[in-house]
Amino acid sequence: MSMFNTGDILETIEMFTQDNLDVRTVTMGISLLDCIDPDPKKACEKIYNKITTKAADLVPAVEHISAEYGIPIINKRISVTPIAMLLGACPDADPVDFAKALDAAGKKVGVNFVGGYTALVHKGFSAGDRRLIESIPRALAETDIVCSSVNIGATKAGLNMDAIKLMGEAVKRASELTADRQCIGAAKLVVFCNAPEDNPFMAGAFHGPGEPDCEIHVGVSGPGAVRAALARLPKDAPIDEVAELVKRTAFKITRVGQLVANLASQALGVPESVIALTFVALGTSLPELVTAITSLIKGHSDLSLGNVVGANVFNLVLVSGVSVTLAPFTVPQSATIFGMNSSLVLELPVMLAVMVLLTVPALLKGKLSRVQGVALLVIYAVFCGIQFTL
Repeated sequence: MSMFNTGDILETIEMFTQDNLDVRTVTMGISLLDCIDPDPKKACEKIYNKITTKAADLVPAVEHISAEYGIPIINKRISVTPIAMLLGACPDADPVDFAKALDAAGKKVGVNFVGGYTALVHKGFSAGDRRLIESIPRALAETDIVCSSVNIGATKAGLNMDAIKLMGEAVKRASELTADRQCIGAAKLVVFCNAPEDNPFMAGAFHGPGEPDCEIHVGVSGPGAVRAALARLPKDAPIDEVAELVKRTAFKITRVGQLVANLASQALGVPESVIALTFVALGTSLPELVTAITSLIKGHSDLSLGNVVGANVFNLVLVSGVSVTLAPFTVPQSATIFGMNSSLVLELPVMLAVMVLLTVPALLKGKLSRVQGVALLVIYAVFCGIQFTL
């Protein structure tokens, strides 16, 4: 029996041709922390060299994927460490020189935009932040593909009112300096709160300090596909049918992103563990997540628990059993801890710890508490952080 469903394949093709589904961007995140230097000229040279080395094959690789698989990939972009972090080491430097280095490197490798002329000031200013913010209008006017962003607030920290004032002035000045180009300076500038460290979308993309040295982010534009799928349902469709349709559509959209991410990671030498954690896990677990939440909302906690446990038993026992039976494989050694495969040292113990955390309280008390839910989320966050450093 074929593992591919012809209807699903045709539906995915229809998403591309009729529902405006596309891969909006493949963004390579690059850490510039190792480019910090008290000499601004040397720092800019290091920035240029690292970007042109890491992203040398980004555009050809993505264009090859698009042509071979017929997937529309609109933009190829680069995000870097917030430049304000580098400015702190060279207090006499002109920040615009760093913007020009980014611009030159981006043009060299052929990307559409470079993001990361950024300052994170939601809790206050550090060395280099204010200087970068004051230079933003000139930097955007004197470069072509550099984008800038400033995070001025966070849910926990509140709003930095001094930064808000500075950014209001920066937006106005950026528009004035690029008035002859339809105010493009302001269009390349984002002011936001609660900025994620791995956002692939311009103009707000930057590569957070907690991210690995280099990674691939894929942004898929799927609202049109979801809207088109919902339009085919009757207006009085029950909520469970709507939820089922949304999760199936979201799953297909995510799998497209996963495919592009995997191919790009292989072509560009980015560790596949990063891709697996961000795309494969999301794509394969999204249906279970939607089903679990829907079941809990309707008061069917037994169905929610059975869905989660059953899906994992199915993956561990049946999927693994069939896969290894059909095609035995050697355990990869690309990621190791203490000289041994990371799966044996880290991932399997984590699985056992999670199993104990779930089963022991459930057996003793007959329920799962919010404390356990928070503990599981913390474990996953720590697990991802360790994986990203391998």
